[in-house]
Amino acid sequence: MSATLSDEILVQQAQAGRQSAFALLVKRYEQYVFTLALRFVKNREDAHEVAQDCFLRAFRYLPDFRGEAKFTTWLYRIVYSTSMNFLRKQNPDMLSLDDETRPVRLTEDKSPDVSVRLEKEDRNVALQQAIGLLSPDDSGIITLFYLYEHSLDEICEMMGLTMTNAKTKLCRARQRLKMIVEDKFADQISV
Repeated sequence: MSATLSDEILVQQAQAGRQSAFALLVKRYEQYVFTLALRFVKNREDAHEVAQDCFLRAFRYLPDFRGEAKFTTWLYRIVYSTSMNFLRKQNPDMLSLDDETRPVRLTEDKSPDVSVRLEKEDRNVALQQAIGLLSPDDSGIITLFYLYEHSLDEICEMMGLTMTNAKTKLCRARQRLKMIVEDKFADQISV
């Protein structure tokens, strides 16, 4: 019977206080959450810990879920943010796109020339700011593909997209990023 109930119905029942409905959602998505967490944290034990944290957060914030997006999209966002928080705690020096004071390093800098290093760092700061000006959808796919180096197959699975849709979104995000760079950061980043 649980297979016949839609996510929307289970969410409504769970929001009404029916714990068995939330348990069915957990059972339905435990492998999905674990797989996504494993892709981010790269360790099975850590992925199990992150997955548990994700379901605890989902249970805590389920009353705030308004159904404007699919449940899986909302759950993906929880997995992504929980995974990134876990990684930051494990590695405090990890760069975050949310931290505007720290540049995203796109290339490893081994240049002994200080001026070259500073120029690269300025470009990275400008690029981070440009990515920050994109919509969350655009910055998300750019981040997953270029900064976290996920394949399009992985992005399709994480974001629930078809391959054609993912390619289209990535292409349009690149175009929007290029326009932002040309418009606001042309003196700092060469396109």
